[in-house]
Amino acid sequence: MIAVLYAENVPRKSPLVIGHRGAPGYRPEHSRSSYELALAMGVDAVEPDVVATSDGVLVLRHENEISGTTNVSGHPEFADRRTTKKIDGVSLTGWFTEDFTWAELSTLRCRERLPKIRRSSASFDDTQPILRLTDLLALIRQGSVEYGREIGIVLEIKHATYFERLGLDLAPLIERDLRAHGWADGELPLVIEAFESTVLARLRSTGLAASFIYLIEAAGKPFDLVTSMGKTAPAYADAVTPGGLDRLVGEVDGISVNKRMLLAPGATIVADAHARGLRVFTWTCRPENAFLSARFRSSGGKAAFGDYEAEWAAIARAGVDGVFVDHPDLGVAFFRS
Repeated sequence: MIAVLYAENVPRKSPLVIGHRGAPGYRPEHSRSSYELALAMGVDAVEPDVVATSDGVLVLRHENEISGTTNVSGHPEFADRRTTKKIDGVSLTGWFTEDFTWAELSTLRCRERLPKIRRSSASFDDTQPILRLTDLLALIRQGSVEYGREIGIVLEIKHATYFERLGLDLAPLIERDLRAHGWADGELPLVIEAFESTVLARLRSTGLAASFIYLIEAAGKPFDLVTSMGKTAPAYADAVTPGGLDRLVGEVDGISVNKRMLLAPGATIVADAHARGLRVFTWTCRPENAFLSARFRSSGGKAAFGDYEAEWAAIARAGVDGVFVDHPDLGVAFFRS
């Protein structure tokens, strides 16, 4: 099954439609209802972000700092956990998953991360608990049966080097959960992605039946390489040059790039990657003006839908193999039309 959907080394005629954190255009990201809605809307896969608790439980959060996506600030018993940390070189103040046990985090409720843009989604605030990775694995398996189709997971590892320094190595925790819940042998499609190539290499060496995708930012440098190489660390942009792609062959199965990189004039990333047997995903296809390239925006403010179909058409013409979407119904309707 994994060979059919994810491991083919040829361009897809229609890209995989991946529910980015579920269906966050309609429900708070990473909540149960967000994922349930994405499955019902027909996605090929869903994409969770995983971070760890102090007792080694993998939970689904966009970041380990959770003040913007939970009601933690309203829990006086956790007031003293608020602190400032440097995450991948950036100072952040708030509450962090690694400072809580799972039992403590399970008392919190999800909130919409972008309430000014997604007011409808924010109406579901404080109604749903945080999910563990294992909860989602069970939900997808159930959904595959309920909807009678193969549904995969594109698992994103967040801040692997940072967590490893804390003694919370995410790689064995991920392998533990995947093997324990029947996701290690290819029964259902599994993709593992990260902005740090070293954690991908470690998980690849375990023999998991998965495809491995290297996430690439439009700017900056990978934190794992900055940690090991300092100022000589290569930039993300180097990875999508012909030489950089050559070095990725045999190390990963594909790349996932910021959509701005595909929309740049004269961009040849997709063709260059396909020529080397690498697949290309892109993130994130969103219809609101706030997220569209300037030439595709309309009047009506940040929350209004712009000419997203024109932007998505340009992405489709690039020949990508997978797209991450926040509104799965729109993504399925457009990219499969």
